[in-house]
Amino acid sequence: MTAKSHWRGHEIEFVDDQWVFSDTGEPTSTTYDTRDCGYCHLQTTPEGHDGCLGTLPGLMNACCGHGVNKEAYVQFIDSTCVRGEDAIAIMNILKNYKT
Repeated sequence: MTAKSHWRGHEIEFVDDQWVFSDTGEPTSTTYDTRDCGYCHLQTTPEGHDGCLGTLPGLMNACCGHGVNKEAYVQFIDSTCVRGEDAIAIMNILKNYKT
């Protein structure tokens, strides 16, 4: 039995002692940075942020969940973290925030 998981909306599997993308067979360790989001199909920003989010004010880290809302999170500068649907709501507010 092959171990399977997901990475940024793409199915991955453990084959020959390494994680590979199921659709291409390419190793995740060497090609992860060239893959778009498997959900929104946007590339990460040059800073490494999710393409659909960009840079959000007041956050240290954020992840849109790549189609799995329960995996979304926002981490504030003070290190507190909000996850799931509440994180999606915060991201939507911050995406519309104009400085």
